Amino acid sequence: MSNISGIARQFVEQSLLNEQQAKDLTLEANNENRSFIMQSLLSGACKSIDVASLVSSEFGLPLLDLSAMDSEHFQSDLISPELLDKHKILPIFKRGNRLHIAQADPSDISALDDVKFATGMSVDSTVVEFDKLNAILEKLNAGNDAFDDLDEDLDLEEDEPKKAEANDESTGDEAPIVRFVNKMLLDAIKMGSSDLHFEPYEKRYRVRYRTDGILHEVSSPPINLAGKISARLKVMSKMDISERRVPQDGRIKMKISKTKAIDFRVNSLPTLWGEKLVLRILDASSAQMGIDHLGYEPEQKQLYMDALAQPQGMILVTGPTGSGKTVSLYTGLNILNVEGTNISTAEDPVEINLEGINQVNVNPKVGLDFGEALKAFLRQDPDIVMVGEIRDLDTASIAIKAAQTGHLVLSTLHTNSAPETLTRLANMGVPAFNLATSVSLIIAQRLGRRLCSKCKVPADLPENVLVEAGFTKEILEGATINKAVGCDACSKGYKGRVGIYEVMKLNDEISRIIMNNGNAIEIADASQRAGFDDLRTSALKKVAQGVTSLEEANRVTSGGH
Repeated sequence: MSNISGIARQFVEQSLLNEQQAKDLTLEANNENRSFIMQSLLSGACKSIDVASLVSSEFGLPLLDLSAMDSEHFQSDLISPELLDKHKILPIFKRGNRLHIAQADPSDISALDDVKFATGMSVDSTVVEFDKLNAILEKLNAGNDAFDDLDEDLDLEEDEPKKAEANDESTGDEAPIVRFVNKMLLDAIKMGSSDLHFEPYEKRYRVRYRTDGILHEVSSPPINLAGKISARLKVMSKMDISERRVPQDGRIKMKISKTKAIDFRVNSLPTLWGEKLVLRILDASSAQMGIDHLGYEPEQKQLYMDALAQPQGMILVTGPTGSGKTVSLYTGLNILNVEGTNISTAEDPVEINLEGINQVNVNPKVGLDFGEALKAFLRQDPDIVMVGEIRDLDTASIAIKAAQTGHLVLSTLHTNSAPETLTRLANMGVPAFNLATSVSLIIAQRLGRRLCSKCKVPADLPENVLVEAGFTKEILEGATINKAVGCDACSKGYKGRVGIYEVMKLNDEISRIIMNNGNAIEIADASQRAGFDDLRTSALKKVAQGVTSLEEANRVTSGGH
């Protein structure tokens, strides 16, 4: 012990380290030109909370839990990011000419001097846990990288603005409204949300984000600003702000830096108390993820890849809105997008922009609907055709004819499961013999929330509960069933989403059932006999793999077979 002095001795006395560890860390700290405290934190030899408690008591400084503070209040703009990272410090608040900084290592006196010099303010130190401090600094750095060229009003690509009534008081030009709307859009991007809802009610106004498939409220501005917020959003998305009686569609392209731009699809809806606006964030990078990241089981992935390799036929992707149909289709198109193929798509609107693919926005107002776009495609020497959605018999007929004449056709349809897709097309009026010969693969899909890898814990569920939920012995073999807990890194125990799929290939038996005008139940039974997992089975497999929870599987698929 005689060789150890100062703070290192305290670490040993408080049983944070043994004597040998303290000696080794002292030597490493000297070699690396670091303080002993920082070296012990970086090495992972001690828990951050234990070090923070000891240091706080030894230096007589207050101890602060950073997770209890709202990150909006941090004064990180007062000091350069380089200085924050160099000293591992964070300005937390200022009062008059005094700046309070959070640091894990108060023995670093040079940090205080550098901050004093950079800001011209008196500096007070507060002790915090190193891992929480580091997580915030990393987040700030990531934010600086993505939003480094961001100015207050952002760069919105605008065409000719719509003419507004001259006497309209809600032109949305007020600076606070502009800042509020920009902040809402940016926060949604940073949080990884998919949709934003701006909703007026009789006595309140609320803004909700859909993150990982679940809506949650993020702001409640005063109700008297409702008209100004909707006007601002309508100006940004090039809608007619004088028209408040009918729904409108628009689009916002927001340049958040020199290299990065985010698109929003906007829809306005007149409600009882004003206009509700919903913005969908269109993320072009999602199509570049690759098929391995989507969550297909190996045999399902193989079925999809085999269907994509066929020179003709029809691949249908089905599911409710927001279930990731477009991403599944574009992942397939990205695989097919090579120099030797001509690919044309018709969508309403084009959500993901991909180079090498001829994308068409359908516009029913001028007579360019899905049917017309498809007819035009067939005169454009196509190899692969993608139709955003089959909504009527005309579109379905042309798509099937294209699939029968040597083209690969990809499309989406709104049905609950793969077998129901076939009966829906038959109900539209597509002849059974056409369905049996042209459709090659149907994918039904849902998106379930993925359990957070940092905080998920094994769920102790009795076997009878699992069997009741639909688990078979095969699925339970080697299963790791986890449940959600919740931590600082996630939202209520979940982070991100995973696809749950039913991939059904049309074999001879299913084709015969269609020819005999069979129903969805008969097709589902035949699909099961052929070994194709339905949505429920796929969801239970994801639970057994520990990827999602049983509660989440029950939420996105029906509780039984």
